[in-house]
Amino acid sequence: MNTPVPRWEWRTFGAGLGAAGARLAALAGAAAPPVASSDEIYLLSERGDANVKVRDDLMDIKQLEQTDGAGLEQWRPVLKAGFPLSAATLGQVFAALGLPAPTLARAAYSLDQLTRELIAPEPRLEALAVHKERTRYRVDGCMSELTRVAAGGAQTQTLAVESEDPAAVLALVQRLGLADLPNQSYPRGLKSLGAAAPGPGAAAVPLRVAVLDLGTNSVKFHIGERDPASRWQRVLDRGEVTRLGEGLRESGLIAPAAWDRTLAAVCAMAAQARAAGVAQTLALGTMGLRNASNSDAFIAAVREQCGVAIEVIDGAEEARLAYLAVQAGVGLPDGAVAVFDTGGGSTQVTIGQGGRVLARFSLDLGAARITEQFGLAAPVERDHLDAALAAIARELSRLDQSAPPDALVGMGGAVTNLASVSLAMTRYDPDLIQGAILTRGEIERQIALYAGLDRAGRTAVPGLQPGRADVILAGALIVRTLLDKFRQDQLEVSDRGLRHGVLIDRFSA
Repeated sequence: MNTPVPRWEWRTFGAGLGAAGARLAALAGAAAPPVASSDEIYLLSERGDANVKVRDDLMDIKQLEQTDGAGLEQWRPVLKAGFPLSAATLGQVFAALGLPAPTLARAAYSLDQLTRELIAPEPRLEALAVHKERTRYRVDGCMSELTRVAAGGAQTQTLAVESEDPAAVLALVQRLGLADLPNQSYPRGLKSLGAAAPGPGAAAVPLRVAVLDLGTNSVKFHIGERDPASRWQRVLDRGEVTRLGEGLRESGLIAPAAWDRTLAAVCAMAAQARAAGVAQTLALGTMGLRNASNSDAFIAAVREQCGVAIEVIDGAEEARLAYLAVQAGVGLPDGAVAVFDTGGGSTQVTIGQGGRVLARFSLDLGAARITEQFGLAAPVERDHLDAALAAIARELSRLDQSAPPDALVGMGGAVTNLASVSLAMTRYDPDLIQGAILTRGEIERQIALYAGLDRAGRTAVPGLQPGRADVILAGALIVRTLLDKFRQDQLEVSDRGLRHGVLIDRFSA
């Protein structure tokens, strides 16, 4: 009898793994293998993430042996047993699940008896039916597979790489472009779907997910909870100005002070997410991390000290996710709609019609850089403003030939702060910001106001987030120029953004 060999495994879950799957197939360099289907039952425990399942009428247990410094997990098969299961085998099953062995009324249990008599009455345990459609490849000495997973009415994809050699696993994950995504075992991935049905008499536990959006000027933190109708409800939504991109234009590096501020904010948010009982924490990096030459080292520090893996996305993906958030949040008219998201380091523009994206692009144009370039953190004269406006207009020149949209929607820190000031908010209320209207006249009023104030004076303006005082003038100039380019006199404000769009994109059934 062969002794089971432990294997190092890496696996990630998400709806957007098609491109990585295509790269995997290309690396395999062979005809597409057949798709293998299976129906399995996973036993999910509140007391741990043991890999315990039933497939092909066999109880199958894999035991986690160790985790290495890179986050890989080594799993060893420890049981494959046919039904009916003996008392001794059931003791192994419940021990693996971190639960005491139940009192047994039978000498052996069929699968149906196990489910009805031992699992259903145990509130800390769920039996989850899972359907898989797997496509397997052999690449670089590793067994790899892309799988479509359906469980409890939810669907997702998972891509896995495994081998006895951990270096081979890491190398292939890197080649597939997935190194920044979290490694999740099947039990953790299934729990993140929120698909497990509650035990008898227990209330359904809604899925909670945390999203961190690491921008050039601030880190936005959102915890969403999916209700029974699959709509996302806000549990917590806040931001912290950390100035990750401070000095980045000149040095090309994340400065030590900016590094420390942002790292501390992310660690605190990750701890808050864990305390809130989230199933998964996603962190997305944008322009600042795209441009900084030491971003890989920063990402590694965040992973090590905060337990969070940052996924750096490109500008087009950033624009797409923002558009999804607007589509779900304010709704989109049937005509042409332009959506922009302007932040500290970049501006994303998406143009669509009837909910369909027609074009999207990203520009390295953000309030932090314009502030530093034109000294807009302090009071400035009109000719200085005009010079900044002219420079912004040149950077947005690709919009000069765009047809005027039927509606314009803006999001991002500059837009929401302009709206908050227009409403003279003493306490930020996202529900009032959502759908608010900003007119050209109001934006011009605020530009004139900020141009005459120093940082202390701006901080005293009702509705302005203190951390935005330095960059709000530049942000207002970018917003005004976008109105000009789109030939609009007003815009609708969306409080929703990338952090909301990623929930819709990756966790919708």
